[in-house]
Amino acid sequence: MREFATSSAPQPAGPVRAGYDATRDRVETYFDKTATQTWERLTSDAPVSKIRETVRQGRDQMRALMLNRLPADLSGQRVLDAGCGTGQMATELAARGAEVLGVDVSPQLIDIAELRLPEEYRKQVRFAAGDMLSAAHGHFDHVIAMDSLIYYDAHDIGAALKSLEKRTRGTIVFTVAPRTRLLMAMWYAGKLFPRSDRSPIMVPHAHQPLAQAARAHGVSGLIRPVERITSGFYISQAMEVRS
Repeated sequence: MREFATSSAPQPAGPVRAGYDATRDRVETYFDKTATQTWERLTSDAPVSKIRETVRQGRDQMRALMLNRLPADLSGQRVLDAGCGTGQMATELAARGAEVLGVDVSPQLIDIAELRLPEEYRKQVRFAAGDMLSAAHGHFDHVIAMDSLIYYDAHDIGAALKSLEKRTRGTIVFTVAPRTRLLMAMWYAGKLFPRSDRSPIMVPHAHQPLAQAARAHGVSGLIRPVERITSGFYISQAMEVRS
């Protein structure tokens, strides 16, 4: 297990944080002002188009894959669901016994997550709107960040992983958009969503450059790819940081 740092590490320089903040603000605007209803429907059992059904199936597969990187029994362990959206991952973590903090930049998605949370897990799960990297959230045994870092460049992801690693005893599991021609062609063609509710552009990453960026920020754990999920218009690479 990784020991928590007992001293404050230097904070990223102003321009670095400014880049992260600018992207985070664009993502918040997208989900709160443009696509709340789209994602509320996508993460439910409501009928969706064939294209969005492939996204739904891919996200279900990825969520199961990421959960399987953590212990089956999470009783007594605190887990951060970073970028929790409408709360699907948080519910499944709670079902494994975890104490869960679900954080999302979108207050509207947090409201949906609160409404959907089964009554039996309300003592285990807390949701909060805001920055998933805030030190105010405290320390964790594990962190899951599903599709919440996909809009950031390698520099910002490296800084984010360092911020999380300082406060995480166990594993950090996260996803990135893999650097594939198919993914980027589909994204720029705008086939996933109509122009009116298209999300900020994903930044594709390959393993080695991303690992180098993380090491440059002082990440000490081993960063390695886990598995890629491809389901129609959903393509995402799971990765993890382990001590």
